[in-house]
Amino acid sequence: MSALQLPCIIYKTQKQMDDYTAADMRCGDLDEAQLQKHFHLTDVSTKVNPYTQTRITPFNQPQSMFYGMRGPSEPVSPQLCVRTLFDEFRALSRIFSLYGPYKHVIEQMITHMQNGHGSKFRSLYLDMALKEQIWNDRSGKSSLLRIKTVLQESIDFEMGYIKNDLKKKLYDEIMAYAVLPKFNNLFDRFNGLGISVHDTWATHITLQSLLVSNDKYKAVINYRIQDHFGLDILDILNPFYFQFRIFRIWFVLQRWAKYGFKPFITEMNATVTIQGAKGG
Repeated sequence: MSALQLPCIIYKTQKQMDDYTAADMRCGDLDEAQLQKHFHLTDVSTKVNPYTQTRITPFNQPQSMFYGMRGPSEPVSPQLCVRTLFDEFRALSRIFSLYGPYKHVIEQMITHMQNGHGSKFRSLYLDMALKEQIWNDRSGKSSLLRIKTVLQESIDFEMGYIKNDLKKKLYDEIMAYAVLPKFNNLFDRFNGLGISVHDTWATHITLQSLLVSNDKYKAVINYRIQDHFGLDILDILNPFYFQFRIFRIWFVLQRWAKYGFKPFITEMNATVTIQGAKGG
């Protein structure tokens, strides 16, 4: 049997990279009546009413005891209304990013949505977080530990190479037993990673190189992961997300035809090196 040609992708998800057709990548596709009647998005911001483009006061705030009484209604320009919504979006994100080196990333992502026109988002901090997550996962479902186990069993130390069927073995092992990197534990709810990334959309794992010498090996593995910074209809219909004003503002900014701010793809990369020995 021939040796495996490197580099090669040893695992990829069924969901595709660069998928701009996904439901959470839609924008500007809903009108005001749909937002208010179907999705019940009447109480959106505490600062401005996005539909009437007026400042919120005790007289026009839906939850106020003064709602419906005659009072001043100060109009704001469309540009100021949008800036106010994004400022509130950023401010509300801070309750999900209280500490740690990644807490500022979510505000950068919100600003990217405001100014990025749907372009891809990359951050060295997210790359660092991904690498940390991969290295720190010591559970039996760690994808990296699963890869190491298969390599250990598959390398022909006498001949100094790995057989071509390793690709299938690695794919089957990851598919059956591993959990792919994501940011959904308790700490991620408060360090900014849960709101920035949370789950992921598509993953490619590539075996970039493998050196076998003197009954030892060193393998270089790359993780390329994408997520979507956008909301779909199921997100806003979920009572858990709907209760938070941040998601109501986000959905209106993204999905209302008058605004239509583009969601975007977040891409993370991490390269790790693993080593082992015959019989080890």
